[in-house]
Amino acid sequence: MQGYHLVPVVDHDTAGALPWIASAFVPGLSLADALAAYGPLPLPAVFQLVGCTARALGSIHAADVVHRDLKPGNILLGSTGPYVIDFGIAQAADATQLTRSGGVIGTPQYMSPEHALGEPVTAATDLFSLGLIAAVAATGRHPYSEGGATALGVRIANTERTPPDLSGYPAPLRTLLERCLTAEPAARITTDELAELCEREAGRPLRTFDSWLPAPLMERIARREAAAARPPAPTPTPTATPTQPDAAAHLAGQPTVSALPPPSTPPPGPAHAPWSTNTPSPTPAKRTRTPLLAAAGVVAVALAVIVTWAIARPDGGTEGASGTGADGKHSGTPTATSSPSTSSSPSPKDAYTLVFKDKPLTLRAPAYNTGTHVDLDAPKLFPDGEIGQDDGMELTYQDWGDSDLRFLTPMGRSTGTTPEACSSGVDTDALPAAISADDLDAGKTLTKGMVLCTVTGDDNLAMLRITDVVPDTKQGLSSDMPDYVTTLTLWKSNK
Repeated sequence: MQGYHLVPVVDHDTAGALPWIASAFVPGLSLADALAAYGPLPLPAVFQLVGCTARALGSIHAADVVHRDLKPGNILLGSTGPYVIDFGIAQAADATQLTRSGGVIGTPQYMSPEHALGEPVTAATDLFSLGLIAAVAATGRHPYSEGGATALGVRIANTERTPPDLSGYPAPLRTLLERCLTAEPAARITTDELAELCEREAGRPLRTFDSWLPAPLMERIARREAAAARPPAPTPTPTATPTQPDAAAHLAGQPTVSALPPPSTPPPGPAHAPWSTNTPSPTPAKRTRTPLLAAAGVVAVALAVIVTWAIARPDGGTEGASGTGADGKHSGTPTATSSPSTSSSPSPKDAYTLVFKDKPLTLRAPAYNTGTHVDLDAPKLFPDGEIGQDDGMELTYQDWGDSDLRFLTPMGRSTGTTPEACSSGVDTDALPAAISADDLDAGKTLTKGMVLCTVTGDDNLAMLRITDVVPDTKQGLSSDMPDYVTTLTLWKSNK
Protein backbone atom coordinates (compact mmCIF):
# COMPACT_ATOMS: atom_id res chain seq x y z
CA MET A 1 0.00 0.00 0.00
CA GLN A 2 1.53 3.32 -1.12
CA GLY A 3 0.02 6.77 -1.04
CA TYR A 4 -0.17 10.25 0.40
CA HIS A 5 0.68 10.21 4.13
CA LEU A 6 0.84 6.43 4.29
CA VAL A 7 3.98 4.86 5.71
CA PRO A 8 5.43 3.14 2.61
CA VAL A 9 6.32 -0.54 2.42
CA VAL A 10 10.02 -0.84 1.55
CA ASP A 11 10.33 -4.62 1.25
CA HIS A 12 8.37 -7.79 1.84
CA ASP A 13 8.27 -11.54 1.51
CA THR A 14 4.72 -12.76 1.83
CA ALA A 15 5.36 -16.18 0.27
CA GLY A 16 8.08 -17.47 2.59
CA ALA A 17 7.83 -19.76 5.58
CA LEU A 18 7.61 -16.69 7.84
CA PRO A 19 5.84 -13.96 5.84
CA TRP A 20 6.91 -10.41 6.65
CA ILE A 21 6.41 -6.83 5.55
CA ALA A 22 8.85 -4.01 6.34
CA SER A 23 7.77 -0.38 6.28
CA ALA A 24 9.74 2.83 6.50
CA PHE A 25 10.54 4.09 9.97
CA VAL A 26 8.81 7.31 11.04
CA PRO A 27 10.78 8.83 13.94
CA GLY A 28 7.81 10.64 15.40
CA LEU A 29 5.26 9.60 17.99
CA SER A 30 1.69 8.45 17.83
CA LEU A 31 -1.22 10.83 18.23
CA ALA A 32 -2.27 8.80 21.29
CA ASP A 33 1.10 9.38 22.97
CA ALA A 34 1.10 13.05 21.98
CA LEU A 35 -2.34 13.62 23.51
CA ALA A 36 -1.34 11.74 26.65
CA ALA A 37 1.83 13.80 27.08
CA TYR A 38 0.74 17.26 25.88
CA GLY A 39 -3.06 17.32 25.91
CA PRO A 40 -5.43 18.41 23.11
CA LEU A 41 -4.06 20.06 19.98
CA PRO A 42 -4.92 23.57 18.73
CA LEU A 43 -7.80 23.61 16.25
CA PRO A 44 -5.64 24.55 13.20
CA ALA A 45 -3.39 21.56 13.93
CA VAL A 46 -6.42 19.30 14.31
CA PHE A 47 -7.83 20.40 10.97
CA GLN A 48 -4.48 19.85 9.25
CA LEU A 49 -4.13 16.46 10.92
CA VAL A 50 -7.62 15.37 9.87
CA GLY A 51 -7.24 16.80 6.36
CA CYS A 52 -3.99 14.93 5.70
CA THR A 53 -5.43 11.74 7.18
CA ALA A 54 -8.44 12.12 4.89
CA ARG A 55 -6.05 12.31 1.92
CA ALA A 56 -4.33 9.13 3.16
CA LEU A 57 -7.69 7.39 3.46
CA GLY A 58 -8.47 8.49 -0.08
CA SER A 59 -5.42 6.55 -1.28
CA ILE A 60 -6.48 3.50 0.70
CA HIS A 61 -10.05 3.62 -0.50
CA ALA A 62 -8.94 4.08 -4.12
CA ALA A 63 -7.46 0.59 -3.85
CA ASP A 64 -10.83 -0.70 -2.54
CA VAL A 65 -9.37 -1.24 0.93
CA VAL A 66 -10.91 -0.20 4.26
CA HIS A 67 -8.55 0.42 7.19
CA ARG A 68 -11.10 -0.62 9.87
CA ASP A 69 -8.97 0.27 12.89
CA LEU A 70 -8.27 3.98 12.57
CA LYS A 71 -7.52 5.42 16.03
CA PRO A 72 -5.01 7.81 17.66
CA GLY A 73 -2.53 4.99 18.15
CA ASN A 74 -2.45 4.34 14.39
CA ILE A 75 -1.59 7.88 13.34
CA LEU A 76 2.06 8.92 13.64
CA LEU A 77 3.01 12.58 13.94
CA GLY A 78 6.18 13.68 12.15
CA SER A 79 7.80 16.94 11.14
CA THR A 80 6.35 16.42 7.66
CA GLY A 81 2.82 15.69 8.78
CA PRO A 82 0.75 12.77 10.02
CA TYR A 83 1.10 9.24 8.69
CA VAL A 84 -1.42 6.39 8.83
CA ILE A 85 -0.03 3.05 9.96
CA ASP A 86 -1.08 -0.47 11.00
CA PHE A 87 -3.23 -2.18 8.42
CA GLY A 88 -3.35 -5.23 10.67
CA ILE A 89 -7.09 -5.75 10.15
CA ALA A 90 -7.52 -3.85 6.90
CA GLN A 91 -9.46 -5.72 4.26
CA ALA A 92 -10.66 -5.38 0.71
CA ALA A 93 -14.04 -3.70 0.59
CA ASP A 94 -15.69 -6.83 -0.82
CA ALA A 95 -13.94 -9.30 1.52
CA THR A 96 -15.59 -11.36 4.22
CA GLN A 97 -16.07 -9.63 7.55
CA LEU A 98 -13.20 -10.44 9.91
CA THR A 99 -14.22 -11.56 13.38
CA ARG A 100 -12.64 -13.19 16.38
CA SER A 101 -14.01 -15.21 19.25
CA GLY A 102 -16.49 -13.04 21.09
CA GLY A 103 -17.00 -10.26 18.56
CA VAL A 104 -15.72 -8.09 15.74
CA ILE A 105 -12.05 -7.15 15.48
CA GLY A 106 -11.28 -3.49 16.09
CA THR A 107 -11.12 -0.80 18.77
CA PRO A 108 -14.66 -0.31 20.17
CA GLN A 109 -14.39 3.39 21.08
CA TYR A 110 -13.29 4.28 17.52
CA MET A 111 -15.58 1.98 15.52
CA SER A 112 -18.42 3.07 13.28
CA PRO A 113 -21.97 1.94 14.17
CA GLU A 114 -22.08 -0.60 11.36
CA HIS A 115 -18.69 -1.98 12.37
CA ALA A 116 -19.73 -2.26 16.03
CA LEU A 117 -22.88 -4.11 14.96
CA GLY A 118 -20.89 -6.59 12.87
CA GLU A 119 -22.41 -5.39 9.61
CA PRO A 120 -20.49 -5.02 6.32
CA VAL A 121 -18.17 -2.02 6.32
CA THR A 122 -17.34 0.41 3.53
CA ALA A 123 -14.95 3.34 3.15
CA ALA A 124 -17.43 5.43 5.14
CA THR A 125 -16.55 3.49 8.31
CA ASP A 126 -13.08 5.08 8.30
CA LEU A 127 -14.64 8.55 8.01
CA PHE A 128 -16.71 7.92 11.13
CA SER A 129 -13.57 6.85 13.01
CA LEU A 130 -11.74 9.95 11.80
CA GLY A 131 -14.54 12.14 13.14
CA LEU A 132 -14.16 10.57 16.58
CA ILE A 133 -10.40 11.14 16.41
CA ALA A 134 -10.93 14.80 15.51
CA ALA A 135 -13.15 15.34 18.55
CA VAL A 136 -10.71 13.70 20.96
CA ALA A 137 -7.66 15.41 19.44
CA ALA A 138 -9.24 18.86 19.76
CA THR A 139 -10.81 18.61 23.20
CA GLY A 140 -9.81 15.36 24.88
CA ARG A 141 -13.53 14.56 25.08
CA HIS A 142 -15.16 11.63 23.31
CA PRO A 143 -18.45 12.49 21.52
CA TYR A 144 -20.15 9.55 23.23
CA SER A 145 -19.36 10.81 26.74
CA GLU A 146 -17.30 8.97 29.34
CA GLY A 147 -16.87 5.28 29.94
CA GLY A 148 -14.70 2.32 29.10
CA ALA A 149 -14.03 1.02 25.62
CA THR A 150 -16.88 -1.48 25.69
CA ALA A 151 -19.41 1.03 27.04
CA LEU A 152 -18.47 3.55 24.34
CA GLY A 153 -18.70 0.85 21.67
CA VAL A 154 -22.25 0.02 22.78
CA ARG A 155 -23.28 3.69 22.58
CA ILE A 156 -21.74 4.00 19.12
CA ALA A 157 -23.67 0.93 17.96
CA ASN A 158 -26.88 2.71 19.04
CA THR A 159 -26.08 5.96 17.21
CA GLU A 160 -29.26 5.82 15.14
CA ARG A 161 -31.39 5.93 18.30
CA THR A 162 -29.02 8.01 20.45
CA PRO A 163 -26.83 10.37 18.39
CA PRO A 164 -23.69 11.83 20.01
CA ASP A 165 -23.95 15.12 21.88
CA LEU A 166 -21.91 17.64 19.86
CA SER A 167 -23.13 20.78 21.61
CA GLY A 168 -19.92 21.38 23.56
CA TYR A 169 -17.54 21.40 20.60
CA PRO A 170 -16.26 24.57 18.84
CA ALA A 171 -18.50 25.61 15.95
CA PRO A 172 -15.99 24.95 13.11
CA LEU A 173 -15.25 21.51 14.51
CA ARG A 174 -18.92 20.75 15.10
CA THR A 175 -19.59 21.10 11.37
CA LEU A 176 -16.94 18.47 10.66
CA LEU A 177 -18.29 16.15 13.34
CA GLU A 178 -21.85 16.42 12.08
CA ARG A 179 -20.70 15.38 8.60
CA CYS A 180 -18.63 12.43 9.87
CA LEU A 181 -20.70 11.04 12.74
CA THR A 182 -23.98 10.27 11.01
CA ALA A 183 -25.48 6.84 11.56
CA GLU A 184 -26.11 6.31 7.83
CA PRO A 185 -22.80 5.55 6.03
CA ALA A 186 -24.03 6.92 2.70
CA ALA A 187 -24.71 10.32 4.30
CA ARG A 188 -21.16 10.80 5.58
CA ILE A 189 -18.70 13.25 4.10
CA THR A 190 -16.23 11.93 1.50
CA THR A 191 -12.46 12.04 1.89
CA ASP A 192 -12.10 14.78 -0.76
CA GLU A 193 -14.82 16.90 0.83
CA LEU A 194 -13.28 16.46 4.26
CA ALA A 195 -9.79 17.40 3.05
CA GLU A 196 -11.14 20.58 1.43
CA LEU A 197 -13.10 21.53 4.54
CA CYS A 198 -10.04 21.00 6.75
CA GLU A 199 -7.71 23.01 4.52
CA ARG A 200 -10.17 25.89 4.60
CA GLU A 201 -10.54 25.79 8.39
CA ALA A 202 -6.80 25.30 9.00
CA GLY A 203 -6.08 28.52 7.12
CA ARG A 204 -3.04 27.06 5.35
CA PRO A 205 -2.28 24.45 2.67
CA LEU A 206 -2.40 20.91 4.00
CA ARG A 207 1.11 20.27 2.67
CA THR A 208 2.70 23.14 4.63
CA PHE A 209 4.16 21.70 7.83
CA ASP A 210 6.44 24.36 9.26
CA SER A 211 5.45 24.70 12.94
CA TRP A 212 2.25 22.78 12.27
CA LEU A 213 2.23 21.39 15.83
CA PRO A 214 2.82 23.13 19.19
CA ALA A 215 6.49 23.91 19.86
CA PRO A 216 7.07 21.35 22.65
CA LEU A 217 5.69 18.58 20.47
CA MET A 218 7.72 19.69 17.43
CA GLU A 219 10.86 19.76 19.59
CA ARG A 220 10.23 16.23 20.80
CA ILE A 221 9.71 15.01 17.25
CA ALA A 222 12.91 16.78 16.16
CA ARG A 223 14.86 15.01 18.90
CA ARG A 224 13.51 11.66 17.74
CA GLU A 225 14.40 12.41 14.13
CA ALA A 226 17.91 13.45 15.13
CA ALA A 227 18.36 10.27 17.16
CA ALA A 228 17.09 8.13 14.27
CA ALA A 229 19.47 9.85 11.85
CA ARG A 230 22.40 9.15 14.15
CA PRO A 231 21.84 5.79 15.83
CA PRO A 232 24.25 5.04 18.68
CA ALA A 233 27.32 3.00 17.82
CA PRO A 234 27.10 -0.63 18.94
CA THR A 235 28.88 -1.42 22.19
CA PRO A 236 31.81 -3.78 21.50
CA THR A 237 31.61 -7.16 23.16
CA PRO A 238 34.27 -7.27 25.91
CA THR A 239 37.04 -9.85 25.51
CA ALA A 240 38.29 -11.40 28.72
CA THR A 241 41.98 -12.23 29.14
CA PRO A 242 42.58 -15.98 29.64
CA THR A 243 43.16 -16.74 33.29
CA GLN A 244 44.99 -19.47 35.13
CA PRO A 245 42.43 -22.21 35.82
CA ASP A 246 41.49 -22.73 39.44
CA ALA A 247 42.86 -26.14 40.34
CA ALA A 248 40.07 -27.03 42.71
CA ALA A 249 37.42 -26.05 40.21
CA HIS A 250 39.17 -28.01 37.47
CA LEU A 251 39.36 -31.13 39.59
CA ALA A 252 35.68 -30.80 40.37
CA GLY A 253 34.90 -30.89 36.67
CA GLN A 254 33.79 -27.26 36.42
CA PRO A 255 34.49 -25.38 33.16
CA THR A 256 37.13 -22.68 33.28
CA VAL A 257 36.82 -19.18 31.79
CA SER A 258 38.65 -18.63 28.53
CA ALA A 259 38.70 -15.70 26.16
CA LEU A 260 35.28 -14.61 25.00
CA PRO A 261 34.58 -14.76 21.24
CA PRO A 262 35.34 -11.60 19.27
CA PRO A 263 32.44 -9.24 18.61
CA SER A 264 30.32 -10.11 15.61
CA THR A 265 29.57 -7.62 12.89
CA PRO A 266 26.85 -5.33 14.23
CA PRO A 267 23.58 -5.13 12.32
CA PRO A 268 22.92 -1.93 10.41
CA GLY A 269 21.14 0.82 12.30
CA PRO A 270 17.45 1.47 11.66
CA ALA A 271 16.71 3.39 8.52
CA HIS A 272 14.89 6.65 8.95
CA ALA A 273 12.09 7.71 6.69
CA PRO A 274 13.19 9.34 3.42
CA TRP A 275 11.06 12.40 4.15
CA SER A 276 13.07 13.35 7.28
CA THR A 277 15.03 16.52 6.50
CA ASN A 278 17.15 18.95 8.51
CA THR A 279 16.89 18.22 12.20
CA PRO A 280 18.77 19.58 15.19
CA SER A 281 21.50 17.64 16.95
CA PRO A 282 20.26 15.34 19.67
CA THR A 283 20.17 16.77 23.15
CA PRO A 284 22.71 15.45 25.67
CA ALA A 285 21.48 12.23 27.19
CA LYS A 286 20.67 12.11 30.90
CA ARG A 287 20.84 8.97 33.01
CA THR A 288 17.42 7.82 31.96
CA ARG A 289 15.87 4.90 30.16
CA THR A 290 15.95 6.68 26.75
CA PRO A 291 18.35 4.19 25.02
CA LEU A 292 16.18 1.28 26.10
CA LEU A 293 13.04 3.00 24.84
CA ALA A 294 14.72 3.75 21.51
CA ALA A 295 15.63 0.10 21.15
CA ALA A 296 12.10 -0.89 22.08
CA GLY A 297 10.75 1.38 19.35
CA VAL A 298 12.88 -0.30 16.69
CA VAL A 299 11.81 -3.75 17.87
CA ALA A 300 8.18 -2.66 18.03
CA VAL A 301 8.26 -1.53 14.39
CA ALA A 302 9.62 -4.90 13.30
CA LEU A 303 7.06 -6.80 15.34
CA ALA A 304 4.22 -4.62 14.14
CA VAL A 305 4.79 -5.38 10.47
CA ILE A 306 5.11 -9.12 11.14
CA VAL A 307 1.95 -9.20 13.24
CA THR A 308 0.17 -7.11 10.62
CA TRP A 309 0.77 -9.77 7.99
CA ALA A 310 0.03 -12.65 10.38
CA ILE A 311 -3.46 -11.26 11.01
CA ALA A 312 -4.29 -10.23 7.47
CA ARG A 313 -2.73 -13.18 5.55
CA PRO A 314 -5.10 -15.02 3.20
CA ASP A 315 -5.17 -18.25 5.20
CA GLY A 316 -6.36 -16.40 8.28
CA GLY A 317 -3.04 -16.57 10.11
CA THR A 318 -3.17 -16.73 13.85
CA GLU A 319 -5.27 -14.62 16.11
CA GLY A 320 -2.41 -13.53 18.33
CA ALA A 321 1.33 -13.60 18.62
CA SER A 322 3.57 -13.72 21.59
CA GLY A 323 5.64 -10.54 21.45
CA THR A 324 8.71 -9.46 23.28
CA GLY A 325 9.62 -6.07 24.61
CA ALA A 326 12.85 -4.10 24.52
CA ASP A 327 15.94 -6.15 23.77
CA GLY A 328 18.10 -4.18 26.18
CA LYS A 329 20.17 -5.68 28.98
CA HIS A 330 20.15 -3.99 32.34
CA SER A 331 23.27 -2.87 34.11
CA GLY A 332 23.13 -5.76 36.54
CA THR A 333 23.98 -8.43 33.92
CA PRO A 334 26.90 -10.54 35.19
CA THR A 335 30.09 -10.22 33.12
CA ALA A 336 33.21 -12.32 32.90
CA THR A 337 36.17 -11.10 34.91
CA SER A 338 39.76 -11.28 33.73
CA SER A 339 41.34 -10.73 37.16
CA PRO A 340 42.69 -13.88 38.80
CA SER A 341 41.49 -14.48 42.32
CA THR A 342 42.96 -16.56 45.09
CA SER A 343 39.63 -16.85 46.87
CA SER A 344 36.52 -18.68 45.80
CA SER A 345 33.84 -16.88 43.78
CA PRO A 346 31.25 -15.02 45.85
CA SER A 347 27.97 -16.76 46.52
CA PRO A 348 25.15 -15.74 44.14
CA LYS A 349 23.27 -14.53 47.21
CA ASP A 350 25.94 -11.87 47.69
CA ALA A 351 25.09 -10.31 44.32
CA TYR A 352 21.95 -8.67 45.75
CA THR A 353 20.87 -7.16 49.04
CA LEU A 354 17.21 -7.42 50.02
CA VAL A 355 15.62 -3.98 50.50
CA PHE A 356 12.10 -5.20 51.34
CA LYS A 357 10.00 -8.29 50.69
CA ASP A 358 6.36 -8.98 49.80
CA LYS A 359 4.98 -5.49 50.30
CA PRO A 360 1.29 -5.41 49.25
CA LEU A 361 0.65 -3.34 46.13
CA THR A 362 -2.73 -3.21 44.37
CA LEU A 363 -2.87 -1.68 40.90
CA ARG A 364 -6.46 -0.64 40.24
CA ALA A 365 -7.90 -0.01 36.78
CA PRO A 366 -7.88 3.70 35.97
CA ALA A 367 -11.10 5.65 35.72
CA TYR A 368 -11.99 7.14 32.34
CA ASN A 369 -9.37 9.63 31.12
CA THR A 370 -7.07 9.10 34.12
CA GLY A 371 -3.87 7.21 34.76
CA THR A 372 -1.84 5.71 37.58
CA HIS A 373 1.95 5.98 37.65
CA VAL A 374 3.87 3.43 39.73
CA ASP A 375 7.24 3.98 41.41
CA LEU A 376 8.50 0.55 42.46
CA ASP A 377 11.53 1.94 44.29
CA ALA A 378 9.47 3.96 46.82
CA PRO A 379 7.13 2.03 46.47
CA LYS A 380 4.30 4.44 45.70
CA LEU A 381 1.21 4.73 43.49
CA PHE A 382 0.13 7.99 41.86
CA PRO A 383 -3.54 7.32 40.95
CA ASP A 384 -4.03 10.85 39.60
CA GLY A 385 -0.69 10.99 37.83
CA GLU A 386 -0.07 13.91 35.52
CA ILE A 387 0.10 13.20 31.80
CA GLY A 388 3.70 12.85 30.69
CA GLN A 389 5.13 13.15 34.21
CA ASP A 390 6.34 9.56 34.47
CA ASP A 391 10.08 10.10 34.84
CA GLY A 392 11.51 7.63 37.32
CA MET A 393 8.39 5.44 37.17
CA GLU A 394 8.27 1.83 36.09
CA LEU A 395 4.57 1.40 35.16
CA THR A 396 1.66 3.47 33.92
CA TYR A 397 -1.89 2.06 33.96
CA GLN A 398 -3.74 4.58 31.82
CA ASP A 399 -6.89 5.53 29.96
CA TRP A 400 -5.75 8.85 28.41
CA GLY A 401 -5.46 7.63 24.83
CA ASP A 402 -5.59 3.94 24.00
CA SER A 403 -6.26 2.23 27.34
CA ASP A 404 -3.34 0.02 28.31
CA LEU A 405 -0.74 -1.00 30.86
CA ARG A 406 2.64 0.43 29.88
CA PHE A 407 6.00 -0.77 31.12
CA LEU A 408 8.39 2.18 31.27
CA THR A 409 11.33 -0.11 32.05
CA PRO A 410 11.73 -3.53 30.38
CA MET A 411 9.51 -6.01 32.23
CA GLY A 412 10.15 -9.75 32.04
CA ARG A 413 8.50 -12.94 33.28
CA SER A 414 10.42 -14.91 35.90
CA THR A 415 10.30 -18.65 36.48
CA GLY A 416 11.25 -18.24 40.15
CA THR A 417 11.34 -15.80 43.03
CA THR A 418 15.09 -15.55 43.60
CA PRO A 419 16.92 -12.42 42.44
CA GLU A 420 18.91 -14.54 39.98
CA ALA A 421 15.75 -15.95 38.38
CA CYS A 422 14.23 -12.48 38.39
CA SER A 423 17.24 -10.95 36.63
CA SER A 424 17.23 -13.75 34.08
CA GLY A 425 13.55 -13.14 33.32
CA VAL A 426 14.23 -9.49 32.52
CA ASP A 427 16.93 -10.51 30.05
CA THR A 428 15.33 -13.54 28.41
CA ASP A 429 11.53 -13.31 28.61
CA ALA A 430 10.56 -9.66 28.18
CA LEU A 431 6.92 -8.63 27.80
CA PRO A 432 5.71 -6.11 25.20
CA ALA A 433 6.23 -2.49 26.20
CA ALA A 434 2.44 -2.03 26.36
CA ILE A 435 -0.47 -4.44 26.86
CA SER A 436 -3.80 -3.28 25.47
CA ALA A 437 -7.04 -3.13 27.43
CA ASP A 438 -8.50 -5.93 25.29
CA ASP A 439 -5.60 -8.26 26.09
CA LEU A 440 -5.74 -7.39 29.79
CA ASP A 441 -9.50 -7.92 29.89
CA ALA A 442 -9.11 -11.30 28.17
CA GLY A 443 -6.83 -12.38 31.03
CA LYS A 444 -4.29 -14.10 28.81
CA THR A 445 -1.18 -11.94 29.16
CA LEU A 446 -1.10 -11.31 32.91
CA THR A 447 -2.47 -14.09 35.12
CA LYS A 448 -2.69 -14.99 38.79
CA GLY A 449 0.56 -16.49 40.04
CA MET A 450 2.72 -14.81 37.39
CA VAL A 451 6.01 -13.29 38.56
CA LEU A 452 7.14 -10.09 36.81
CA CYS A 453 10.57 -8.50 37.14
CA THR A 454 12.26 -5.28 36.05
CA VAL A 455 15.33 -3.19 36.71
CA THR A 456 13.99 0.07 38.12
CA GLY A 457 14.94 3.64 37.37
CA ASP A 458 17.22 3.52 40.44
CA ASP A 459 18.92 0.34 39.16
CA ASN A 460 17.25 -1.88 41.73
CA LEU A 461 15.76 -5.27 40.88
CA ALA A 462 12.00 -5.34 41.48
CA MET A 463 9.75 -8.42 41.55
CA LEU A 464 5.95 -8.20 41.32
CA ARG A 465 4.08 -11.40 42.14
CA ILE A 466 0.43 -11.33 40.98
CA THR A 467 -1.66 -12.86 43.76
CA ASP A 468 -5.08 -12.05 42.29
CA VAL A 469 -6.70 -10.59 39.18
CA VAL A 470 -10.02 -8.87 39.90
CA PRO A 471 -12.29 -8.32 36.83
CA ASP A 472 -13.79 -4.87 36.28
CA THR A 473 -16.98 -4.30 38.27
CA LYS A 474 -17.29 -0.55 37.85
CA GLN A 475 -19.87 -0.82 35.04
CA GLY A 476 -18.61 1.86 32.68
CA LEU A 477 -16.86 4.05 35.26
CA SER A 478 -13.48 2.70 34.19
CA SER A 479 -11.91 1.34 31.03
CA ASP A 480 -13.06 -2.27 31.65
CA MET A 481 -9.55 -3.35 32.67
CA PRO A 482 -8.99 -5.55 35.74
CA ASP A 483 -7.37 -4.73 39.07
CA TYR A 484 -4.10 -6.49 39.92
CA VAL A 485 -3.35 -7.49 43.50
CA THR A 486 0.39 -8.04 43.90
CA THR A 487 3.25 -8.28 46.35
CA LEU A 488 6.44 -6.35 45.66
CA THR A 489 10.00 -7.40 46.53
CA LEU A 490 13.01 -5.16 45.90
CA TRP A 491 16.71 -6.00 45.81
CA LYS A 492 19.70 -3.69 45.50
CA SER A 493 22.45 -4.90 43.19
CA ASN A 494 25.90 -5.18 44.75
CA LYS A 495 27.67 -5.17 41.41
